[in-house]
Amino acid sequence: MLFRQLEYFVALARERHFARAAAACHVSQPALSEAIRKLEHELKVPLVRRGRKFEGLTPEGERLVLWARRILADHDALKQEVAALQTGLTGELRLGVVPAAASTVALLTDPFCAEHPLVRVRLETSLRSADIADRIRRFELDAGIVHPDPQHTAGLEVTPLYEEHHVLVVGSELLTGRSDTISWTDALALPMCLLTTGMRGRQLVDDALATRDLAVAPQLEADSVVALLAHVGTGRWATIVPQTWMRTLSPPAGACVLRLDNPSVTARVALVTGAVEPGSVLTRALVTTARRVRIADAVGAPQAGAGQ
Repeated sequence: MLFRQLEYFVALARERHFARAAAACHVSQPALSEAIRKLEHELKVPLVRRGRKFEGLTPEGERLVLWARRILADHDALKQEVAALQTGLTGELRLGVVPAAASTVALLTDPFCAEHPLVRVRLETSLRSADIADRIRRFELDAGIVHPDPQHTAGLEVTPLYEEHHVLVVGSELLTGRSDTISWTDALALPMCLLTTGMRGRQLVDDALATRDLAVAPQLEADSVVALLAHVGTGRWATIVPQTWMRTLSPPAGACVLRLDNPSVTARVALVTGAVEPGSVLTRALVTTARRVRIADAVGAPQAGAGQ
């Protein structure tokens, strides 16, 4: 059995298409197909259901692809460990990030890259927490920054990072009087634009409103915090976003940032990694950095006030 055969098999399971899998592995389609046939012959079980096109993995293939992913991940971890002993950390760290943490991930990746300049970091910043956890289990990601939920993170190592607070960002012309906080009743009277239903940030808002038997029906929904803030910048809208975004993107000119009162909207953010021992030297180093830099202190408490 060759590692190359396992790589082709895993690529086919991921791409679910012979031509795309071959392209991903930089080989011809016949070469990939033949390598997988040889793997099936050696294991003495069919791995792929074949027709005129790829029809999926056999039950045996579905089980064995889990082992193939783990063997390849352990092989990469072994090479990284040896390289670290010789020249320091090298290789690529694949990090999945929920959209809400896209504005804070640099607080972790910047010091990590400074400590380990030979490591490349690849970020994916549009994934949901459950997807990140599943991809870590499939060894497709090395680590993730998520909203931890026991249902999703079972069996993974969870390192708390910080608690995010959501704030109302609104054009000052829409407000009467000045205050650092706003009630939900007053907030819902504003022309609201919010994240799309089903996104975590929107779910937090809906859950907070449900505790007071309230609901919101925004005229505009978007899957981007940047798009929401751009609408606030017109002076005609209000939105609710994680306060951490105000560290990276200044509030739109003339906008105010207000704390939402009773109840506030908060969510925990954590780093998750695989719990398999000894695991990757890169993920161990990332966890060490996360514990050292204390992102919670850098994020701080939400601050209210007018935009510049």
